[in-house]
Parts: sequence; C-alpha cells; structure tokens
Amino acid sequence: MTEEQKKQIIRLRKKGCGYTAVANKVGISKDTVKSFCRRNGLAGEMAVSAETQVPGCRECGKPLQQRSGMKPRVFCCGECRVKWWHEHPEKIKQRAVYSFTCAGCGKAFTAYGNSKRKYCSHECYVRNRFKGGDGGE
Repeated sequence: MTEEQKKQIIRLRKKGCGYTAVANKVGISKDTVKSFCRRNGLAGEMAVSAETQVPGCRECGKPLQQRSGMKPRVFCCGECRVKWWHEHPEKIKQRAVYSFTCAGCGKAFTAYGNSKRKYCSHECYVRNRFKGGDGGE
C-alpha cells in the first residue's frame, strides 16, 4: 500500500465512507482497508452512505423520529410507504415472478409469488368456472 493510498483511506474514512466504498475508490481489497483502519484508529461505527442516510420520509419529506436499537425508519407512515413503492416498482427486487397464459381468456400475464395461478383475474375465474352464469339460479 502506497503513502498516497493511506492518505486517501484516512480522508475517506473521516468523511464517513464505509470499508467497501473506500476499497472501491482506492482500488484495494476491503480487508486491507479494514485492517489498516483498525491499526490506525479509524475503525468504529459503520459509516452511513449518503444514499442510505434519510433525513426525512422518502415520500413526503416529513422529519422522522428514529428509535435507538431499532432499524432506521425510512417512511413516516404506511400510506407513504405504499405510495412510494407503487411509484418506484423498478426498485423492488422481485425474484418470484411467474409467466402464465390465462385458462379463461388465453391472455399472457405475470404473477408474483404464486407459481400455480391459472387465471389472470377473478372475473376470468368466475366466467370460466361458472360458464358466465350469475350463480344465483
């Protein structure tokens, strides 16, 4: 490790960067950065990156009251959480997305979490299962 890399590590750690971020910027391994920091008194609380640090609610910006010993809050309420996730579906890491063809109408559709789904909607299920009748006959 060069003197320039050591100075860069010290500067980045004092700025609040974590071991992985420092390692990526300096171009050395995370473990090397970690051991250097421990030897030089730069170890401690995990630094919070600017990306994960949330001063207020992600949706409305309302100040959040954090509780010690708990996971940091990101949203002020359930409504803001649901609204934000509906507006940002690309941020969801969906692993269980299945593609099907509807047994009722024949259209292609996708479903999350249910690998045995047959119909694209409740209407198609009712129409196919009861052959379009109102069921009150």
